[in-house]
Amino acid sequence: MKRRQFIQAVLASSGLVIAPELLASGSTTLNTKVIPSSGEVIPVIGMGSFVNFNFPEDAETVSKRTQLLDQFFTLGGKLIDSSPMYGSAEKNLGLCIKPQQSKNTLFSATKVWTSSVDDGADEIEMSRELWQVDQFDLLQVHNLLSWQGHLETLFEMKKKGQLRYVGVTTSHGRRHDDLEKIMLTQPIDFVQATYNIRDREVEERILPIAKERGIAFIANRPFQRGSIVDWAKSHPLPAYAKALDCDNWANLLLKYIVSHPSVTCAIPATTRMDHLIENMGALQGVMPDKAMRARIEKTVAGL
Repeated sequence: MKRRQFIQAVLASSGLVIAPELLASGSTTLNTKVIPSSGEVIPVIGMGSFVNFNFPEDAETVSKRTQLLDQFFTLGGKLIDSSPMYGSAEKNLGLCIKPQQSKNTLFSATKVWTSSVDDGADEIEMSRELWQVDQFDLLQVHNLLSWQGHLETLFEMKKKGQLRYVGVTTSHGRRHDDLEKIMLTQPIDFVQATYNIRDREVEERILPIAKERGIAFIANRPFQRGSIVDWAKSHPLPAYAKALDCDNWANLLLKYIVSHPSVTCAIPATTRMDHLIENMGALQGVMPDKAMRARIEKTVAGL
């Protein structure tokens, strides 16, 4: 069965739909990047859960988010990122991710977020139970909170085979000095920070260090909670987007982010199926080279 027929059959059985342009090539190739510390390959588009999975539990919303995740996995997604900070997000992810997806497809990434290092292990275990996974693929210290002690905990878990990867995160530029210090002195596998077409501060030091040290980089806030793509959509899509197999701004802006040589994955978040399909389009087709990235930068700066 060809890829197009397979995806259509899967989506039809679940009542989901997919934009025809994502099936046009019939290619089974996804845009992926290598995790430097292991050589494992992951898709360049993941999913955040800060807003879209933090909701009061009800059957209708759980059903809709389950369909959203079904579509995400069907289109090649793996990495889902969350945190205890995100209200009910971890609990709802556990309700919406099917057991077979958890075992065969999911790359689970969450965070430890407590000022008490002694409470870190209990918080991690609670997160694991909420997600309903055997163990996490990636645990990150959220916003560098008590990072020294928490990293000791995470490194010990990794040593015992209870965790595959260790990382740290921030979404605030004022913490980049501390982030650099950790990247230069600690044997972490992942770092997560804000990177998008308007916020490129990490290009100065964080991304070069990630390349030097062999650290995977996750780009959070790729659309600044939707404001960037909403603004971009008020302008015509540039004609050259067609050469990158992009027919919408979300696809183009995500390809810009993940085409940076030091970026491993971006984690847009959405509650809408049509937006998810646009985002996942960045897993298909041509990626921008250095010259095209500069062209995209010039286009956006001139809007």
